[in-house]
Amino acid sequence: MADNPTAPRGARTPWQVTRSVWYAMFMREAISRTMSDRMGWFWMIFEPVAFIGIMVGIRSFVSGDRLIVNAPFIPWMIAGLMGFSLAREGMLRGMGAIEANGALFAYRQVQPVDPVLVRNFLEGMLRSLVFLIFIGGGVLLGLEIYPDNALRALYAWFSLWCLGLGAGLVTSVGATLIPELGRLVRMLSLPLLIISGVIFPLNQMPHWLLEYLMLNPIPHGLETLRLGFFENYKTIHGTSMLYFWMVTLTLNALGLLMHLRFVDRLKAK
Repeated sequence: MADNPTAPRGARTPWQVTRSVWYAMFMREAISRTMSDRMGWFWMIFEPVAFIGIMVGIRSFVSGDRLIVNAPFIPWMIAGLMGFSLAREGMLRGMGAIEANGALFAYRQVQPVDPVLVRNFLEGMLRSLVFLIFIGGGVLLGLEIYPDNALRALYAWFSLWCLGLGAGLVTSVGATLIPELGRLVRMLSLPLLIISGVIFPLNQMPHWLLEYLMLNPIPHGLETLRLGFFENYKTIHGTSMLYFWMVTLTLNALGLLMHLRFVDRLKAK
């Protein structure tokens, strides 16, 4: 049955057009990410493995696992790095989505927000696949990296995915209109890794500093994700998914409003 019975025979509804656009862009992005380089799949898995290996080595050399309460050190760091990468890549890849698909805006059905949404969805799917590979490999190696509370872990993973989408919607507009903003965001991604409690637990920070660090929503999502993996894990004081979702929904709403407000300027770019 047609979605809109009043539409002329053979005409498609706006939702059908949007689905077709998203599907075509998804296939274009997926082929570009996985097939353009004959070693694309290898680098997609090896890059996070190498990065996590380097971070684990540095952290082990500095302090080992003495600061982690009720959670094994390596799985604790893997969960944090994967969750952080999900949110960060959603933000960074959204910045280049509009410019990379500029030629498609000649078709009136394609809007600047479409490539941002599609890229974030594809990135989330790929990161989820890599995380599942990590979990499977960790279990085979005897690491305690399987979730004790799968529903909580999935909820936190989805939450970080949505945070990356909201940040990507905002930065995609800002970086397209002001290119210098994109360079600034990329420069801040490394300090953000440190202050988000990915490598070192924020519990050891002074209380006055922790209050400011917890204004960053990422630690709230990461701590909830870790709690899903380790049921006896002691989360950072002040962890609140209510605050996390207030920030996430605000970013998503702001990003969509920015796309509506500057749609003509984004297409002109």
